[in-house]
Amino acid sequence: MDNQNDFGQRQKIQGNWKCSKCGKEITELPFEPDGDRPLFCRDCYRQNRDDRPRRDF
Repeated sequence: MDNQNDFGQRQKIQGNWKCSKCGKEITELPFEPDGDRPLFCRDCYRQNRDDRPRRDF
């Protein structure tokens, strides 16, 4: 029962990667990287997300 995931919690992938923007070390990701797309640390991801223009529907 110790290793069961609770609903709403994602499994983390452990590894050693570098942020494509700032070079900071990344040791955990909520997905398996495919090698084709850049990886961003938490800070750079938030900055990129906040810098994108919002869509008006």
